[in-house]
Amino acid sequence: MRIVLRIRRFDPDREREPHDADYPVEAEPTDRILDALIRVKEEQDGSLSFRRSCGHGVCGSDAMIIAGVERLACKTLVRDVAKEEGALVTVQPLRFLPVQRDLMVDQGVFFQKFRSVQPFLINDEPVREGERIQSQAERAAFDDTTSCILCGACYSSCPVLETNSAYLGPAALVQAARFVFDSRDHGFARRLSVLDAPDGAWACDNHFNCTRVCPREIKITKNINATKRAITKLREGSA
Repeated sequence: MRIVLRIRRFDPDREREPHDADYPVEAEPTDRILDALIRVKEEQDGSLSFRRSCGHGVCGSDAMIIAGVERLACKTLVRDVAKEEGALVTVQPLRFLPVQRDLMVDQGVFFQKFRSVQPFLINDEPVREGERIQSQAERAAFDDTTSCILCGACYSSCPVLETNSAYLGPAALVQAARFVFDSRDHGFARRLSVLDAPDGAWACDNHFNCTRVCPREIKITKNINATKRAITKLREGSA
């Protein structure tokens, strides 16, 4: 079948504003949108810029807005977004991050927020028997959050960032939850100044967009709300 990719193009070194360009592509319904993008780059316009790496939904590098929804190009099939011959499929870069070129965004701010929650195990106690033992139930408490691939889809989908660019965002908060609920971690108090702040966990308004678009099906909003409750419990315990 033939589809038309309407791709948002922008070269900040040469243009003042982005524009859309249409590219007809022959594709099978089971082809990935990533395959179609590669076809455009190899056969129609070598200047088209986008990120890709593993091609299997593990690295998260090819997150973009496809047919109006944040998705991974490598996990989105043509039939998911094109139902008929000649269907128009829009492809745009993620929101709330500066466009470097076409579908590539500058992830600097995204990772700055990620680093601010100290996304690593904090525990100064001596390790006994070579490792810190954890039960299956203790692992289950945060297992969901370990699936995050930092693709940025949740960040782009979050309505809060439309009016509050300082908001940590869903991805950073999920990374914080990964350690807040890890029984081996003792760093909650150190993360509190970032999490218990107007632009931290409390800025989440429970839109659930992040949960809906997550390619790893992480219950992001649920984890953010659990973090809010943990903050309240800690504050009440120290009062």
